[in-house]
Amino acid sequence: MRAAPLPAPGRRSSTGLAALLLPLLGAVLLLASAAPAQAAGYRYWSFWRGGEGGGWTYQQQGPAVAVPPDGAVDGWRFALSPDGGQDAAKPRAAGSFAGICADTPAQEGRKRVAVVLDFGTAEDTGASAAGSSATAPEQRTTCASVAPRATSAEVLAAVAPPLRYDTNGLLCAIAGYPKAGCGDQVGAAGAAQPDAGAASADQGSGSGPDVGLLAGGALVAVLAGGAVWQARRRRHS
Repeated sequence: MRAAPLPAPGRRSSTGLAALLLPLLGAVLLLASAAPAQAAGYRYWSFWRGGEGGGWTYQQQGPAVAVPPDGAVDGWRFALSPDGGQDAAKPRAAGSFAGICADTPAQEGRKRVAVVLDFGTAEDTGASAAGSSATAPEQRTTCASVAPRATSAEVLAAVAPPLRYDTNGLLCAIAGYPKAGCGDQVGAAGAAQPDAGAASADQGSGSGPDVGLLAGGALVAVLAGGAVWQARRRRHS
């Protein structure tokens, strides 16, 4: 009976190395997946349409496309909100056309649109998280008298200049507020997310161990263990 051939040294080495690396790599992946998901939101102006009883409905069309009819109520709220719109923070004031436009007489060839501007709270603006004394402007309402085909963007430009847009047409500021930023992403702690360079500089400053650092250390251990194992195999072969 012929004896079974012994595995080649290179094959035995590769098989043994794989057996060593797989559990360690699995531990690295498990460690990385155990990182808590950091809830993120965005600071931006959300757009709303006033309804019956002063309630608010999220406006599905952008302000440059939406054409409010005479008697409509446009609402705007600057807040820290999740992406997606429907769950954004609504204006805190009720949208009442009769109350807002009571002192603006109707004119032939013009339409009236009530506008509610809610500049948000200290939490929305990040002032409280940053320890800043800066405060958001007070909420205000106004009535626009504009051309019948005016869009909501044109209504807003008539009553709350200056407006600021980014290069993609996203509305960044109403009545000059905020002075900087545009739809900035914010982490769970309420602080704006740093860019890649800042993130690298700030690693390890938290109260607990950094998951990326731990995962990187585990990977180094995996590679070092593999190198030691291979060296031992070569000495005993």
